[in-house]
Amino acid sequence: MLDTKIVSLLTLIDCGSYTKAARQLHLTQPAISHQIKQLEEEFQIKIFHRSKKSLILTPEGEILVKYAHRMTAVYNNTHQALEDARNHLHRFNIATTPTAGEYYIPQLLAAYCREHSDVHINLITDSINNIYNKLKLYEADFAIIDGRLTSDKYHSILLDTDYLCLIVSPQHPLANRSSVSMNELLEESFILRSKEAGTREIFESYLESQRDSIRNYRILIETDSLATIKELVMSNMGVSIMSHNACREDEQKGRLKTIPITNSTMIREINLVYPKDFQHVDVLLELKKTYSSCTKANI
Repeated sequence: MLDTKIVSLLTLIDCGSYTKAARQLHLTQPAISHQIKQLEEEFQIKIFHRSKKSLILTPEGEILVKYAHRMTAVYNNTHQALEDARNHLHRFNIATTPTAGEYYIPQLLAAYCREHSDVHINLITDSINNIYNKLKLYEADFAIIDGRLTSDKYHSILLDTDYLCLIVSPQHPLANRSSVSMNELLEESFILRSKEAGTREIFESYLESQRDSIRNYRILIETDSLATIKELVMSNMGVSIMSHNACREDEQKGRLKTIPITNSTMIREINLVYPKDFQHVDVLLELKKTYSSCTKANI
């Protein structure tokens, strides 16, 4: 059973006050205070700075809370895994970036689940930085991300490659071009992914490699929503840089035009990323095989 002192600590952090935490845990306020004092004595630290207005963690308190979250995740995952084993069920928490989640995962998981009725999948969509944090805290078993692996703490399996291109409305003056240079886009209004997005990072890195800068272009709107970007581009509010695969269906239906960037090196990887102690690499290899079959079927 998870230590009740740890439960009280995390509940206190979430609630922001002893009174609210005691109410949520059906304990008295002195009982919560006593458990926090026990933790401080056990680890010989002060968890909170002395403040009458709010709960402010000390540096040692931040470390304790970080590992308390890990302990809780490991406990919950262990409990769930044992229950799943009794029910002959395989459960996976899969984290994914928005692009991968919208354009690569649905068909992949649908095909995989048709072959494995004993699988339960919890899909988590988040930014790449938050995904690495979820992997670290064992809140996600593995991830499907757009972009290269940026940490040596994990392994990866290449799922696919794609390239970034310019997308415009069919009514845009550039719509019938076979290619376009970045110099021709200096006067355009851009609708881009947020700075944390993998697509944005690839675009900015490419500009820097060309001795260019994002500051030379007019950014009209930034958003994490791929659907919003495409809707704004369709209405001719501006242009964008996006994954070719993410726009393939819209182009086939005449809603968007994709145009290659001249001399572009904006290649993007789609990777399965997993912790080094992940026990089901065979599942990931099967997912890769399933994805390859789905891709061939759509060619």
